[in-house]
Amino acid sequence: QAQLVESGGGLVQAGGSLRLSCVASTILFKLKPIAWYRQAPGKQREMVARITWDSNTNYADSVKGRFTISRDNAKNTMYLQMNSLKPEDTAVYSCNTFPSTVVWGQGTQVTVSS
Repeated sequence: QAQLVESGGGLVQAGGSLRLSCVASTILFKLKPIAWYRQAPGKQREMVARITWDSNTNYADSVKGRFTISRDNAKNTMYLQMNSLKPEDTAVYSCNTFPSTVVWGQGTQVTVSS
């Protein structure tokens, strides 16, 4: 069964940094692009960044220049380095394939205080 587990969220002041991790099952990690998504209270889930098996990346305009997505294929792990965080980045961050095909996990909460 395909599975994704997110970690690394927390509470940080505006301007701070966090690094999120997503561990994926082997088959999922190798066959599909994987992405970070986020959902803020009262808003629709949106894609933040995605990465292919050979590390081609794409970012939402709102995070370009601040967030960096990467992956370690040997560890079946994807990362999201988030710098210069803003209060509007506050959301539950989740990982999934792109487009999403796996049942969503719990995600990891990121809260940025002003």
